[in-house]
Amino acid sequence: MHKFDPKNIGVLISEERKKEIDPLKYLKEKGLKKGMAFADIGCGPGFFVFPASEIVGSSGKVYALDTQQEMLSELKKRKPADNVIVLKSDETKLPVDDKAVDVAIMVFVLHEVHHPVDFLKEVKRILKPAGRLIVIDWEKKMEEKGPPFEERILKEKAKKIFEQAGFKKIETGSLTPSHYEVVGRKEDV
Repeated sequence: MHKFDPKNIGVLISEERKKEIDPLKYLKEKGLKKGMAFADIGCGPGFFVFPASEIVGSSGKVYALDTQQEMLSELKKRKPADNVIVLKSDETKLPVDDKAVDVAIMVFVLHEVHHPVDFLKEVKRILKPAGRLIVIDWEKKMEEKGPPFEERILKEKAKKIFEQAGFKKIETGSLTPSHYEVVGRKEDV
């Protein structure tokens, strides 16, 4: 299982990436609002962190979590606002309190996780009862960009992982020709 190489960090915050998915517009469409708590799990250098920080404002919180110190160091160099809490996590435990987060996002992370069902259960733990998890990942197809084909997860399998982790009201969709999304709620509210 490969992890994203921090040497290629520039790709994660490039203008080209913004053309594929505009993070500010996307998060607003997904219902992120002023005063909410947001978690970017596998945040990298902060592609979604900075727009989320802007949306939730000073009355909200953004948890920026990553397992790679290089990513967190790069994020810190970009000087996030005071409402951003930068945390190093590991594969199995998120250093965030139970029921602390309204919306969590995992972008291009699910295919890198060793035990996806257990990991999503851990994400579920930090969500408020009405909290939602958004996963964006790579369509399982041959492409020059992105992870190797054999490491990509089918959208249908990703949905099944959500079900096995106990998420409710699970929806799937296509974002771009290369990316899909899966959204699930912690509870049936």
